[in-house]
Amino acid sequence: MRAIWKGAVSFGLVSVPVKLYSATESHDVSFRQVHAKDGGRIKYQRVCSIDGEEVPYADIAKGYETEDGEMVILTDDDLAELPLTSSREIAVEKFVPSNQIDPMLFEKSYYLEPEKTGAKPYALLRQALLDADRMAVVTVALRQRTSIAVLRVRDDVIVLQTMMWPDEIRQPDFSIDTGEVKDAEVKMANMLVETLAGDFDPAEFEDDYAEAVESLVKAKIEGGEVKKTATSTKSSGEVVDLLAALQRSVDAAKTARGETSDEAEQDEPAKPAKKAARKAPAKKSAAKKSTTKKAAAKKAS
Repeated sequence: MRAIWKGAVSFGLVSVPVKLYSATESHDVSFRQVHAKDGGRIKYQRVCSIDGEEVPYADIAKGYETEDGEMVILTDDDLAELPLTSSREIAVEKFVPSNQIDPMLFEKSYYLEPEKTGAKPYALLRQALLDADRMAVVTVALRQRTSIAVLRVRDDVIVLQTMMWPDEIRQPDFSIDTGEVKDAEVKMANMLVETLAGDFDPAEFEDDYAEAVESLVKAKIEGGEVKKTATSTKSSGEVVDLLAALQRSVDAAKTARGETSDEAEQDEPAKPAKKAARKAPAKKSAAKKSTTKKAAAKKAS
């Protein structure tokens, strides 16, 4: 894993230098939108909804849309005045009982690794959290924005979990009319709960959808159902086989000139392009034709 942030946990006068790592990764299956005919990727353009013109990235600004549909343009100077912070401190505000925090507030999880100089105070904080059965409520600046988070212990590692702000949790705007619930129905429901009772083991659950997609794709590859687009481009970050890319480019150029791959292997060193030949003086062109005819006659004899 690669550390994405470095700072220090501070509680009282104790400071624990730490590194921050993403604790989770998504395994969601993602599909690309492609042209069904040839498998080419679909590209999207940044088009203005008013004039219909494509907008260069340099001309794109940030806008805040009000409730009545008005658009407020924010400049870089406006954004620079916002209360952002670059603090490298994870400040413990208080230690609270673990059961007081609604899991709905939890957002993203990170592992905290101590620097060598912070190993002992890290161990002390970890043990204190375990003994007290509490979480540490902290404030931390990630991506230049202050967030609230908690520190808790998982498998001997302190985990930082960022949380939603209270006003980001929506309240349900509907009511539930259950009607009359009979005692016999409640008893039967309790029996069902007891029948299915057990301990949670995440290893018992599998992502059947992702596995099914992988099997489907594998079967199509083995069956030859693959769309190969010679001119397709790879997104940044993907490793490109340079030799293969060059070969595809050469083949595409040969095809455009009406030549086949077999002819390409027998080609002599490159001849001047047709466009360039048309620009050459007429005498030189005629002389070339005469030389070619003589060579052909000599070969025939």
